[in-house]
Amino acid sequence: MLNDILYKTGLLAVRGDTHIGITGLQIDSRKVKPGDCFIAVRGTLSDGHDHIDAAVAQGAAAIVCEHFPASFNESVTYVQVQNSALAAGFMSHQYYGEPSAKMKLVGVTGTNGKTTIATLLWKLFTELGYTCGLISTVENQVGRTVIPATHTTPDAISVNALLKKMTDAGCTHVFMECSSHAIHQHRIAGLHFAGALFSNITHDHLDYHETFDEYIRVKKSWFDSLPATAFAISNADDKRGAVMLQNTAAKKYFYSLKTMADFKGRILDNSLTGLHMMVNETEVYFRLIGEFNAYNLLAVYGAAVCCGEDKARVLQLLSNLDGAEGRFDYIVSEKTRVMGIVDYAHTPDALLNVLATIKKLRPGNEQVITVIGCGGDRDKTKRPLMAEVACEYSDKVILTSDNPRSEEPMGILADMQAGVNAAAKKKVISIADRKEAIKTAVSLAREADILLIAGKGHEKYQEIKGVRFDFDDKKVLREMFELLEK
Repeated sequence: MLNDILYKTGLLAVRGDTHIGITGLQIDSRKVKPGDCFIAVRGTLSDGHDHIDAAVAQGAAAIVCEHFPASFNESVTYVQVQNSALAAGFMSHQYYGEPSAKMKLVGVTGTNGKTTIATLLWKLFTELGYTCGLISTVENQVGRTVIPATHTTPDAISVNALLKKMTDAGCTHVFMECSSHAIHQHRIAGLHFAGALFSNITHDHLDYHETFDEYIRVKKSWFDSLPATAFAISNADDKRGAVMLQNTAAKKYFYSLKTMADFKGRILDNSLTGLHMMVNETEVYFRLIGEFNAYNLLAVYGAAVCCGEDKARVLQLLSNLDGAEGRFDYIVSEKTRVMGIVDYAHTPDALLNVLATIKKLRPGNEQVITVIGCGGDRDKTKRPLMAEVACEYSDKVILTSDNPRSEEPMGILADMQAGVNAAAKKKVISIADRKEAIKTAVSLAREADILLIAGKGHEKYQEIKGVRFDFDDKKVLREMFELLEK
C-alpha cells in the first residue's frame, strides 16, 4: 500500500487516496508502468516535475512531488513532500522490505581508495565463509554473481532493489561505495548502515560541489546521520579525518601509519612485490603495493574487527588478497621486462600517490613514462594539476584523451598543458588518440622501464560525443607488448 511506504518522507499534503496498492516505484517517467508510483526528483540535467503529465499518461497510480502540478487527474493520488530525492530513499527502503536492516551494510566514502577498500572487504568476508554483496564503481556482486555497475552508487530505487536481491540470495554482509554525489542526492537515504569508513579527501568533483568546503560538508553529513549502533572508522593521518567523525553518534575508531590509533600500521618494507608491515602487534606480508594500499588495508582490517571477526584470521586472509581491477593493475613484458601499470587515478592526489609509489619502489634508474588524460564535462580546474603532477614524477609524459564526452579532446589537452612548466615541456608529448598514446609509450620504453597508463583503470569503454566505444587500457597495453615481442 502507498500509505505504508510514506514513513519519514516529510509529508506536506495529499490529494487523493493513499490507501492504494502500487506496482513499483520510478524516478524516470519513461519507465512508468500502469499502477506505478512516480517520484518527481530534481536532477542536475532535468526536473522530474516537468514529466509528471507523461508519467500519468503512462498509467502512474500515484505521484510524489515537491509542488503539485497545475492540473490533476482524479484517478491519481498526488503526495507533496519537502524533498523528493529524500522521499525516494525512504520510500524505496520501505517498498523493498527494509533490506539493509537484514544484513551488515558497511559503506565507504572518500576521494581515493573507495573501490579498493570495498572490494577487499567483499573478498575478505567471502573468504571468511559469508555470502556477500558488493556495490562498487567496477562491478556489483550478489554472492558470486556479477552485475555490471553503471554508477559508483546507484539511484535510491536501484540500490534498494539490489539490496533486496542480495538478501534474497542470502547475503549477510554488503560493502558499498558511497560517493559524494550519492550522499548529496540522497541515494543512500533510509539505509541502515552497520558501519562507515572514511579514506581521505582531496581535490575532486568541484564541477558538482563548486567549493571544497561543500565537498567536505557533504561527506561529513553522512557520518553525522549514523546511529549509535553503527561504527565509524576514519583515517587519522588525513587532516580532515577527525573532523569527519566529530559529530557522529556512531562508535569512533581511527587507523594510521603516523600516529597512535586503534588500528596502527607501520611499513617495514615497501617494494614492487608487496608490503611488509606491522599491524598493531602483528607482522604481516601483503601482496598489495604502496603506502596508499597500506592505508586501505588498515581500513579493511579495522572494519573486519568492528564486525566481530578474529584479528589473526583476518590478517592471514588479507595477506593473500589482490586488489580491485584497474587499481595498480600491472603486466610485465616477457621480452623487455617493461612493467605496464594500469590505474584508475583520475585526481591529482591519486596520481601523485601512484607515481610517488612507483618512483620510490623502482629498483634502479628505470624511466617512468606516464600516459594521462582528463575527462570531458568534469572539473576543469584539476586538468593543469594532473599534468603538473605527471611531469614532476615522470621522465616522459604523454597527454592524451580519457573520456572526452561532449568536449573536444584538443581543448582538454590545452587545459592540461597549462600545468606544464617551461622546464618540463621537452619531456611532454600530446597525442589525442589514446591507443596511439599507449603505443608510443611502449615504443619509448627501454628495458625494465615502468609505464603508467592512468585515468581509466577498470573501464572498458571510451565515451566520445555521447557514444561509448570499446576501449580497455590493459588490453591495449597487452596487445602493444605482444607486438613488441614478435
